[in-house]
Amino acid sequence: QVQLVESGGGLVQPGGSLRLSCAVSGRTFSSYYVMGWFRQAAGKEREFVAAIKWSAGTIHSADSVKGRFTISRDSAKNTVYLQMNSLKPEDTAVYYCAADRGNVLLTRSIEYDYWGQGTQVTVSS
Repeated sequence: QVQLVESGGGLVQPGGSLRLSCAVSGRTFSSYYVMGWFRQAAGKEREFVAAIKWSAGTIHSADSVKGRFTISRDSAKNTVYLQMNSLKPEDTAVYYCAADRGNVLLTRSIEYDYWGQGTQVTVSS
């Protein structure tokens, strides 16, 4: 089993920044995992934001966030981050961290086995 706990959400003005964290734990967790960030706005489907291979650090991001959001991981802290800059009102959503055992950058939520509880990000003036 793998446990994921997100933190770092909140209210920010347009153009501002936030950094989300996802603490990873569990005896089955290893470097052979892919981590993802997804978001779900009210009344909409969950959508892919970014993913990273834990071992190699290879990343992939959605076009809607490229150049603004950056996914990274700290192996020593077993934590995945999502640095969000130049935030827009349309970035408002609950952000979820996800994990799946493997070495392929996954972009569909159905492909991930483990999920955190989510953290709310609101971009508003």
